[in-house]
Amino acid sequence: MKRWIIFGLLCSLAGFVPSARADVMLLAHGYLSSAATWEASGITEQLEQNQWYRAGILSTGPSGVQMLPSARHRANPDKQPANKVYLAELPSTAPIGIQADHLQAMLRFINSQHPKEKIILVGHSVGGVVARLVLVRSQIPNAHALITIASPHLGTPLAETALNATSDIWPVEVIKDFFGGNSYQTLRYSRGLYIDIVRPWPGSLLFWLNGQPHPPLKYVSIVRSQPFVLWGDLLVPGTSQDMNHVPPLAGKATLYTSATGHELHPGDGPLLLTILKSL
Repeated sequence: MKRWIIFGLLCSLAGFVPSARADVMLLAHGYLSSAATWEASGITEQLEQNQWYRAGILSTGPSGVQMLPSARHRANPDKQPANKVYLAELPSTAPIGIQADHLQAMLRFINSQHPKEKIILVGHSVGGVVARLVLVRSQIPNAHALITIASPHLGTPLAETALNATSDIWPVEVIKDFFGGNSYQTLRYSRGLYIDIVRPWPGSLLFWLNGQPHPPLKYVSIVRSQPFVLWGDLLVPGTSQDMNHVPPLAGKATLYTSATGHELHPGDGPLLLTILKSL
């Protein structure tokens, strides 16, 4: 004990204050969304007010991972704050596996920039499934926790409805295309994703994923409990949002409920801060 007291006094005299180990958080958005939704919902602003500072937006391209740094980072590139938040820009209509490839590359980038810092993954909706797939199929150094918000871990019946709506043959497809316009085109372009988030059946992605060993991290499920819905929201049933219903994670995930719709909400900011304090 005396040695630590002497060390502290010497550090103070030298003007050096040992800092606590920092954490890094990566936010992954959901379907038909973007990194901007975390900003628009006010979540990143609330995080920053509580010492989780924006580092930048990560995207992928032919040259690899690219970062659009925040104003704070651009002003002081050599002085990084303790806790940092990165926003992932994912191809949200692509199949889960492709999105996972992009997210995995971003995590490698984060590890290269912060090799000794814990990483907390937060995924909204499909982004939570994408993050879980990355953790299961790859060893992510320093991965500490996964927090999912309204994620379809057991799929959603709406994916099956969307597949049925876009499975017509010509000329019915042409008629739907003409009258449905961009909305129908979006459904068609998203078929690969819908196939990945149907309710699990032998041969499906979720059937495989939910049967795999999961790394020993901290798992947290935020489940929406919307009025006039028995359990869950209008897009994803509550049981599907709860990772405790994934067999390898049964009894291992901490559960929080949020009385709002499927989309990101300003109330998610304080809830995330509460969860982060418990990790």
